[in-house]
Amino acid sequence: MECIENGIVGKDAELTNGSSTEIIVVRHGETEWNALGKMQGQMDIDLNNVGRQQAITVAERLSREPNISAIYSSDLKRALETAQTIASRCVGLQVITDVDLRERHIGDLQGLVFRESSKINPVAFEALKSPKSDQEIPGGGESRDQLYKRCTSSLQRIAEKHRGERVVAVTHGAVIEMLYKRAIPGGKAGGVMNTSVSIIQLSKEDVWSIKLWNDISHLKETEFLESAAGGSDSSG
Repeated sequence: MECIENGIVGKDAELTNGSSTEIIVVRHGETEWNALGKMQGQMDIDLNNVGRQQAITVAERLSREPNISAIYSSDLKRALETAQTIASRCVGLQVITDVDLRERHIGDLQGLVFRESSKINPVAFEALKSPKSDQEIPGGGESRDQLYKRCTSSLQRIAEKHRGERVVAVTHGAVIEMLYKRAIPGGKAGGVMNTSVSIIQLSKEDVWSIKLWNDISHLKETEFLESAAGGSDSSG
């Protein structure tokens, strides 16, 4: 398997040992709002038919992964349904929800089409695009710092609970970008695709390393690849 260790592509990175936790991070399947370019944030949008098929495809891939001991998920429906689909193919596992795996709240921008939002609410749009990491978004939206603290703390808790194990965490595009930032400060995650698989290893010494990033090879033999939209603050 091709892997990424500390941002460097290599081969056959070692699996987790007794002091590390390997977390398989999955973005949820496509929603109708993803397809329309509407910003979801924490609005609770269902998967569409393509997203459900993507979830089945990634579930079948993960059912062949060895030694998965738990499945965690954001409680938002698009992530939870994806996680439940994975659980249905991983015998004996139930989904554990964690609100700290939710997408970034983007305040007054939630529900707007991204390409139109700068005209409809320029103040909130400028806050979203601000280079200041502590900039909150009008309407209750989180800053990037708040999102970073929330989701990295969630992954750290999961890692501490499952030392020496492999677990799945199903979450959202902007969250996954922040996890990348924690592992590779200053790096750029790129657009995180629907039902992409990334693998992050967390050591007991609080070192995060990336073994696989944004992989959608499971979709390449299906008709759903072109629909696997890249996720970020503007997508969810």
